[in-house]
Amino acid sequence: MASLNQLREVPIIDIGDLRKSSAGMQKVANEIGAACRDCGFFYVVNHGVDFGLQERMDALSREFFSLDLNTKMQISMEKGGQAWRGFFPLGGELTSGMPDVKEGIYFGQELAASHSKVKSKIPLHGPNLFPAAPTELRPVVLQYMRDVTDLGHILMRGLALSVGLPAEYFHRHLTYDPLILFRIFHYPPPSVADLKKNLWGVGEHTDYGVLTILKQDECGGLQVKSNGGWVEAPPVPNSFICNIGDMLEKMTSGFYRSTPHRVENISGKMRLSFPLFFDPNFDAKVEAIPLPKGMAVLKGHEERWDKANVHEFDGTYGEYLLKKVGKVFPDLHRKVLPKKN
Repeated sequence: MASLNQLREVPIIDIGDLRKSSAGMQKVANEIGAACRDCGFFYVVNHGVDFGLQERMDALSREFFSLDLNTKMQISMEKGGQAWRGFFPLGGELTSGMPDVKEGIYFGQELAASHSKVKSKIPLHGPNLFPAAPTELRPVVLQYMRDVTDLGHILMRGLALSVGLPAEYFHRHLTYDPLILFRIFHYPPPSVADLKKNLWGVGEHTDYGVLTILKQDECGGLQVKSNGGWVEAPPVPNSFICNIGDMLEKMTSGFYRSTPHRVENISGKMRLSFPLFFDPNFDAKVEAIPLPKGMAVLKGHEERWDKANVHEFDGTYGEYLLKKVGKVFPDLHRKVLPKKN
């Protein structure tokens, strides 16, 4: 593992004062703000998420991904329907049109069939699909999502304070009922054929929403684009690494930018990662927020990895997300999502 003095490009932030709502909140917020401006990524420590829960999640996930493919496919994403939950196999997810060298399970907020959003057939809402074994995965995943979602609300206070807004601004206007999407990804070591095809664990991309909170194992492999080059973001013990997404870039008029990143597993071992996407409410209209004079710096599409311009988007977060999802799983998108008349 890299020593901490090698991590200058991705700062490590102790958020203890932010969790306690103490006098040091603004100092922590300023550190988050500096990280968002410099590289869009930052580690958080003293975050309050039980380490034993994290270890259990890791062990159970390794047990699941060690199963044979037919067993894992018993909870395939096609069976999740519009809820967009379940397992996808190696190469089943695309980034920029290329298959990723990973497999994984999609989870979200657990909603019963009687919930109004499920009855209304709103995409990405519904029950999760859990495997028959390991049986403990279900309670551990649900507890983990609750605890990291709580952490997301805490970090959003810091993000609000970092741009001169009241601590609860985002909670009141955008994330009072966040869309929570949780993934468990398994990256096997790439084959010789994968390397010849220049395939990545995950290719260069940005995240879609507001905030990603990632637990990664000890293998490393995450790379962050910074100042035109790529910087390693190796694991730091009992930390989460956070990054901002497209919607925060849009809301801050480019003052904070969603940073491209990618994954290459060269460890020779199975690599696990656990991203939780803390995103706006599905129906929330995402618009520019009020910023202090001189803070907003609009960035154009020519600087983004995909040449897109998030500032031109006008609509709800759900609309933005579904367009992105359709590119990641095009076949599944055609099969399970509602068609417009």
